[in-house]
Amino acid sequence: KNMKKFLAGAMALVMMFSFAACSSGGDVEQPSDNESNTEGSAEGSDTFLIGGIGPLTGGAASYGNSVKQGAEIAIAEINEAGGVKVGDASYTLALDFQDDESSEDKAITAYNSLMDKGMQAMIGTVTSAPCIAVKELSKQDNILQITPSGSAIECITDAPNVFRLCFTDPLQGTTMADFVKEQGFTKVAVIFNNSDDYSTGMKNAFVEQVKTNGGEVVTEEAFNEGDVDFSTQLTKIKSTDAEIIFCPVYYEAAAYITQQAKELGMNLPFIGGDGWDGILAQVTDPATIEGAVFLSPFLATDEAEEVAGFVAKYQEKYSATPDQFAADGYDTVYVIKAAIEKANSVESEDMIAAMTEITVDGITGSMSFTEDGEPDKSAKFVVIKDGQYTAME
Repeated sequence: KNMKKFLAGAMALVMMFSFAACSSGGDVEQPSDNESNTEGSAEGSDTFLIGGIGPLTGGAASYGNSVKQGAEIAIAEINEAGGVKVGDASYTLALDFQDDESSEDKAITAYNSLMDKGMQAMIGTVTSAPCIAVKELSKQDNILQITPSGSAIECITDAPNVFRLCFTDPLQGTTMADFVKEQGFTKVAVIFNNSDDYSTGMKNAFVEQVKTNGGEVVTEEAFNEGDVDFSTQLTKIKSTDAEIIFCPVYYEAAAYITQQAKELGMNLPFIGGDGWDGILAQVTDPATIEGAVFLSPFLATDEAEEVAGFVAKYQEKYSATPDQFAADGYDTVYVIKAAIEKANSVESEDMIAAMTEITVDGITGSMSFTEDGEPDKSAKFVVIKDGQYTAME
């Protein structure tokens, strides 16, 4: 069906300044084995250290690794083009990306480690709960923090130094509720992670908007983090007159849920948020998610020149097709570059102030940022068709 688009190598570089909050200078530290080296350094340039935090291991590792790899490609491009110019100075970008396993405690440890190393701007965190945990620390240090994919509303609330590249959970929930109405469904079931800010935030907004639209949420079935057996929740849903299932969860849980629904003989369509991106790599049989629809700002099959170029580089370097999280990581680096150039400074206060004055044409869309840290950009609906991610017209 047609529908509206809603919302409308020469050096090992992870060297850094001893740089605390808004001051610079000090000795340069050599990279450890856990740090990402950057390519294409500009000879005679200074180094600007970008810290990254996200899950590189554990159940959400796909997200963190994608963000890290997308950021690495952007940094290599920028450095190969001469780095970032600030007055008469030239800065080579370096990345130190730390694993938080999507854990609040580990994210805080990672943040403190990066600050000790001289982090000057931060990508992260990748998932919402750690982002909320780190936010107050970055606020106290007044360091520019951009989360590529932390979509919980609390990730940036009351923190003028924190910005978001992705859509908020409430916005996703509202958008998917409007999608349900547009597609002619009136009765919907919800299955969500009761112990996750991402899932509950999206669910709450979705339920409210469905009711506003005159629809009915026939049941809300909760589960806890780490659950892998969803037969009880799905059996309850099967006993209702639901016409569609909203599943605002990350891809790992979504893979279990859709597989078990198929095993129970359920043929209801599934819809979800951006956490579904990457699910095809998690399921053994793509037929279990055929027809599922989710939100995403990026689609690797997009024929736009800049998207195709990024996809080709990513596939060549990592032998994989990039997902939206890789695109988010890529665009976040370019947003940091734009903030530095607009501020004509690498001081945190200046870069933060510049964030509301820039517009960046990225591979996830053209974006600007409000004083509240939110992005102004549009989303795409992605449908899984014939075992492939496809743009929904």
